[in-house]
Amino acid sequence: MVKLTFHGHSCWEVQDESHRVLIDPFLTGNDLADVGPDAFEKLDGVIITHGHGDHIGDGVEIAKKTGALVVSNFEIANYVAAKGCTSHPLHIGGGAGFPFGHVKLTIAHHGSTGPDGESLGNPAGVVLTMGGRKIYHAGDTGLFLDMKLIAEMNGPFDAALLPIGDNFTMGITDAVKAAEFVDAKITIPMHYQTFPYIEVNPNEFVQKVESQGRKAAIVEPGASIDLE
Repeated sequence: MVKLTFHGHSCWEVQDESHRVLIDPFLTGNDLADVGPDAFEKLDGVIITHGHGDHIGDGVEIAKKTGALVVSNFEIANYVAAKGCTSHPLHIGGGAGFPFGHVKLTIAHHGSTGPDGESLGNPAGVVLTMGGRKIYHAGDTGLFLDMKLIAEMNGPFDAALLPIGDNFTMGITDAVKAAEFVDAKITIPMHYQTFPYIEVNPNEFVQKVESQGRKAAIVEPGASIDLE
């Protein structure tokens, strides 16, 4: 069994019987986050989809404190290594196995400047295989047709985590189409309500996905869902 816990915005904790990983740990400065960076004593991995401050977040602090391996694109891996983290570089289309599972980076259409304007490579989505389950975290992205190819080549997915907040990423209408393309066992919205720019109603997304015969669910910050 794999447990997904939402910590607000795009931050997810993924845990199986032996390992624990964080994706996009934006906690400090996130009013919707249910925990702070001090909540994590031991982690196996921190996965970062791109360099924006609301995704790289507390990744450096958490990785150094917990001893977690940071997995991200080449530029972010070097950026965090210079700050004292242990890291593993990947790039779009590439994947690698780790003690906690397998990580592959996929296309995402967005940006990836760092907190101080640094150029931190290309944004990415993530396919995480862990505890016998496959999770697609789309990162920050607009809708693109190759989501179908991502699902065909890497699925079937047990869960898809899709941004719905509009303005910076897909809005609800495009995210519903993305859910169709990805066709995961369950689709969960993220990247909404954190800022005034991205205030949307996640219930609308869930209803529209379910009207097409697919399963979707809202996971509130601090809540978990089991992938059995």
